[in-house]
Amino acid sequence: MSKYVKNLITEHYRRRLAGVDAALLVNVVGLDANRTRALRKDLAEKNIHLLVVRNSLARRALQGTPLAKAFENVTGPTAICWGGEDIVALSKEVMKYASDEKYAPFAAKGGVLDGEALTAEQVKEISKWPSRQELLAQLAGRLLGPAGALMSALAGPGTTLAGQLKQLAEGEKGDAPAAGESGG
Repeated sequence: MSKYVKNLITEHYRRRLAGVDAALLVNVVGLDANRTRALRKDLAEKNIHLLVVRNSLARRALQGTPLAKAFENVTGPTAICWGGEDIVALSKEVMKYASDEKYAPFAAKGGVLDGEALTAEQVKEISKWPSRQELLAQLAGRLLGPAGALMSALAGPGTTLAGQLKQLAEGEKGDAPAAGESGG
């Protein structure tokens, strides 16, 4: 490959991965064209991108970026996945396809998160984390839980008092005709 072509490919990687700060490295060797197309289509529907790269050119293209550490010790054919809602959602999708027999040789090789390299085991662990939506739901539940308990505590005596006042009012209405009847 000529130096000119290598520079073009390096620049292409740089443009495609500009602004990406978290990504996963995967192995796609062994997937035939049909399964690769199906995998890319499924990932694209979830806003996840898959790019097969040459390690040396990717290493050169990503120098000085948050993704640089991902390619420090990578060997063999590699593809890079990025996108989705966040790194947790991305990890969940990658691990889902890695466990699917249809995409048998597809597997996580590592990645990068906050400028730190990840191993395949760490990617698997991240895939077990709660998603952003789940964390927001947990936070909302924890914030609303004490407020709901407080409202119940405040409303309880008020409801009891209102019930007692209603009974007294109904009792007075019921006593007034009875008193009128006995007095007449």
